[in-house]
Amino acid sequence: MFLRSIGRPLLAKVKQTTGIVGLDVVPNPRAVLIDLYTKTLKEIQTVPEDEGYRKAVESFTRHRLNVCKEEEDWEAIEKRLGCGQVEELIEEAQDELTLIAKMIEWDPWGVPDDYECEVIENDAPIPKHVPQHRPGPLPEDFYRTLEGLISDSKTKVPAAASSTDPLLKE
Repeated sequence: MFLRSIGRPLLAKVKQTTGIVGLDVVPNPRAVLIDLYTKTLKEIQTVPEDEGYRKAVESFTRHRLNVCKEEEDWEAIEKRLGCGQVEELIEEAQDELTLIAKMIEWDPWGVPDDYECEVIENDAPIPKHVPQHRPGPLPEDFYRTLEGLISDSKTKVPAAASSTDPLLKE
C-alpha cells in the first residue's frame, strides 16, 4: 500500500514537451485542472441560475471535473475529454475564470424588462458581391406531401392510426 501511494506518481509517464510553441509542460496537470474547475464552479454561482451562460459553463465544467477525478493519468484525461492536451485545457480553464469575472462586471443579463431597443432599418441595396444566403427551392414532392397532409387534416383526424388504415399503405 505504501509503495503504491509513493511509487505510482513516480512511475507515471512524464510528458517531455507539448509540441506547441509557448505552451510549457505542466508537471501536475490533474491537480491543476481539478483546482481550476472547482474555482470555476464556485465563481459561476454569482451568475443568475436561469442564464444560458451559467448553464453551459456548469455543464461542461462538471463533466471535465468528473473526468479529472475519475482518471489518474494525464493521457487518459486527454483521451476521455477529447479537447486537446491537458496544458491546453488548463489555459482554457484559466480563460474561463477570467471571462466569468468580466461577464459579472458587464452584467449582460441585467437588462430591465421595460427596456426598449431602437431598431434601425436600412433599405440600402445589398451589394452584388455579398452573398444573400437564400435557400434554394424545395422539391415538388415536398409541396405535394404538404398539400396531402393539409387536405387530410381538414377532412378527418384519426384518433389512432392502425396498420390496416388504408392511408398508411402505399
